[in-house]
Amino acid sequence: MKILEKIICVKKKEISNKKNAHSIKELEKSSLFKRKTFSLIESLNRKESGIIAEFKIKSPSRGVINNIVSVEKVVKDYELSGVSGISILTDYNFFSGKNEDLEKSRSIVSIPILRKDFIIDEYQIIESKSIGADVILLIASILSKNQIKNFTQIAKDIGLEVIIEIHNEFEINKITDNLDIVGINNRDLQTFIINYNNCLNLYSKIPKKYIKIAESGISNINNLLELRKKGFKGFLIGEYFMKRKDPGKICKNLIKYLSSKYDK
Repeated sequence: MKILEKIICVKKKEISNKKNAHSIKELEKSSLFKRKTFSLIESLNRKESGIIAEFKIKSPSRGVINNIVSVEKVVKDYELSGVSGISILTDYNFFSGKNEDLEKSRSIVSIPILRKDFIIDEYQIIESKSIGADVILLIASILSKNQIKNFTQIAKDIGLEVIIEIHNEFEINKITDNLDIVGINNRDLQTFIINYNNCLNLYSKIPKKYIKIAESGISNINNLLELRKKGFKGFLIGEYFMKRKDPGKICKNLIKYLSSKYDK
């Protein structure tokens, strides 16, 4: 069984257990469910860096990346660095993420938070709002176009923005009108191999009306400048920051350097 198939199999069992523990009606009673969300679209249009900085402890391909730093310190430092948004991994079995990481982050930062997980059920969308997310990620390779359309509408109805993540040209057909952002992932989710040129090759094939962000494998200034020149508004960066002792400091230095380049 390939990694992605294994993740989805485990995720289905996880969701079933969660439904038995807490109903959707219970989730909707959460104080965070009632809050007005922050807009990642507005933030990407307003903030120059375009950086969406990720908190990620481990991954199936890399193993443990950083299990020493606290989520509270990292996300606060990210915010102070001037990021456009923060991404929180909430999958536990394969990424050591927790819903609590997002809830803690929500309590201390006032910028958009993306809930990064493998969303395959309406329940997870309601759950995302109930734990403080502003944006959700829908992965095209694990969902049908009809599911993407329906899930996006559910998200919009409760004030969440939606990123569709695509990995190849075939998945472009799954982009629906009511989506907010298209993320192009350089990582093949079947093999977890990075192909940096994937973003560059697919950019022009995405309809112009969508904001586009680049994901995975962005590891140096030249990558960012090239992607920015191509037209990308956002850059989801996790491992580059998280593999360092002080992720927030690395993020701050990167944004400071980027600003000096953008000014020229």
